[in-house]
Amino acid sequence: MTRQSHDQFAKEYLEELLTPLGTIKKSEKVKSEVQEIDVWFEPSPIPPQENLPLGLLGKMAKTQCLFEPFRNPPSEIEVRSCLLKLYAVHGDVVRKAKRENRNIAESDLPILWILTPTFSSRMITGLGAVEIAEDWVQGVYFLPNILKTAIVVIHQLPENEDTLWLRVLGKGGTQKRAVEELTELPGNNPFRENLLLILADWRKNLELRDNLSKEQEEVIMNLSPAYLQQIEEWKQEGKEEGKLEGKLEAELYLITSLLEGRFGSLDARAISF
Repeated sequence: MTRQSHDQFAKEYLEELLTPLGTIKKSEKVKSEVQEIDVWFEPSPIPPQENLPLGLLGKMAKTQCLFEPFRNPPSEIEVRSCLLKLYAVHGDVVRKAKRENRNIAESDLPILWILTPTFSSRMITGLGAVEIAEDWVQGVYFLPNILKTAIVVIHQLPENEDTLWLRVLGKGGTQKRAVEELTELPGNNPFRENLLLILADWRKNLELRDNLSKEQEEVIMNLSPAYLQQIEEWKQEGKEEGKLEGKLEAELYLITSLLEGRFGSLDARAISF
C-alpha cells in the first residue's frame, strides 16, 4: 500500500515539475507484456522561455527519458523489470522511425532514470555502475553506456538547491529536510504553490487510512511542514477574501445611501450583487 501511494504521489510530483519542459506520458503501457512506465518524458521541441529552477532534475530532463521512482531500494528483479520496460520503449521508437522512413540515432533513444532513496554498494558493483564526477554530482551512477540507464541514490545527493526536487522523493531525514526547504522557497517560485498542494494531499490521503504502518506515520511527519504551510496560506487567502468582501459591502452601502438620498428608496434587486 505504501508503494502504491508513493507511486501516485511521485507521478503527480514529477508531472508538475516536468510539464513546463515537455510532454509527460504517465502509466504508459508497453507491448511486450502488461507493464506500466511510471513517467515517460519527452522534452518540448521549443524550450521554455524562462530558465526554470529545476537544477539536477532539469539536467536529467534535457533528453527523452523514463523515470522509475522507488520508495524502497529496488531488488535485482525490479531493476531488470525497469530495463525490460526501457528496451520495450526503444523497440517502439525504432519501429515508429522505420514506419516513417527516418533514421534513429542512439541519442534519440530514451534514457532510464531509476530513483531510489538508498542503494547498496553490492548492487552498484553488480550493475557495473559508476559515478561520472566531472559532469554529475555525487549519488548519480551510470550503467555502461550501451544500457542507457542511470541510478540516482537520493540520500547520497549533496544537500543544496540543485538537488532539492529529487530529495523530496527520499525518505526519513532526507525527505523531511527537503520538504522544509521547499516550504521556505520564495512565494514567486513557479513550482512552490502546486507542490505544497500535492504534498499536503499525499499527507491527507495517508491520514485517512486505518492501521498506519510505521513508515506511513514517518511520511506524515515528514510532510507536516508542507501541510501546515499550506493551511496557513489558505487562512491568509481567506482573510484577504474576507477583507475584500467587507470593502465591497462598505462601498455598496455608501453608493446605496447616496442614491437613496437623491432618488428615494431603491428596489432590493437593483442593489444586489
